[in-house]
Amino acid sequence: MTTPITAKLVAELRQRSGAGMMDCKKALDETGGDMDAAMEYLRKRGISKAEKRADRSTSEGIVGGEVFNNSTSGVLIEVACETDFVARNEDFAKVVATLVAHRVHSKAADVDVLLAEPLVSGEAPSVSEFVMAASARTGEAVNVKRTARFDTDATGVIGMYRHHNHKLATLVQLKASTAAVASHESAHQLAKFVAEHIAASAPLAVDRHGVPVEKIESEKRIGEEQARQSGKPEAMIEKIATGKVEAFLKDVTLLPQAWVRDPAITIAALIKDHADRAGGTITVERFVRLQLGVE
Repeated sequence: MTTPITAKLVAELRQRSGAGMMDCKKALDETGGDMDAAMEYLRKRGISKAEKRADRSTSEGIVGGEVFNNSTSGVLIEVACETDFVARNEDFAKVVATLVAHRVHSKAADVDVLLAEPLVSGEAPSVSEFVMAASARTGEAVNVKRTARFDTDATGVIGMYRHHNHKLATLVQLKASTAAVASHESAHQLAKFVAEHIAASAPLAVDRHGVPVEKIESEKRIGEEQARQSGKPEAMIEKIATGKVEAFLKDVTLLPQAWVRDPAITIAALIKDHADRAGGTITVERFVRLQLGVE
């Protein structure tokens, strides 16, 4: 039996789908007023449009994130679109919020696995179809580019920082000597400070052991060549190059960096100070920094 296509029915479909009024009316006409069938019609139509946009450049967007489970878990997700106009739109912000909420429940190892999962909110059959529907509504390519998730136990603390422009966010995972130390206010404050610092200073690794060997070797070769070109004696070149590598590692690794809030102290000293306040020891286990459009 065909349901009459009333303005109220069109408005309801528009509210549920986010599609335009004429698209909603056409979907209801094509499906005899069946709301679920009309939603499927719009989703298929939206997916078709989104697929045509998939290869467009996406240099704008939002990096969303959340820390939860009493600061023992944290997630980040980078959602890209084509223009800043769409990125600043309230609907796009809601799309990112829905994806962050899904990521909180998801243990997906990478973006491809995440996209294939059923969407937790039930707004679409899968994360991928939800993203493609967002593309249909905005008229732009919308992509989930990167995502990260940290989980720890009661002796760990996850900190997050999101820049006010929503285009940069970080997660850091700390490890404390005991659960009591991890739960201390100083440990949680430290996690926030370190996450903020990572956003500002973009270190490559926690310490020298995390820097790829090929990167260190490349810096050494550059140092050797620079020393030769400046006319230094061959006997001094090795020592000069080694010194340049040490300076490089001090600059690009987290622990020796000067804290952005107070350059008079290093991050290593900041960590020790807060660990002492908490009554134990704290180490940085890992971090991730997602900046829109920067690999």
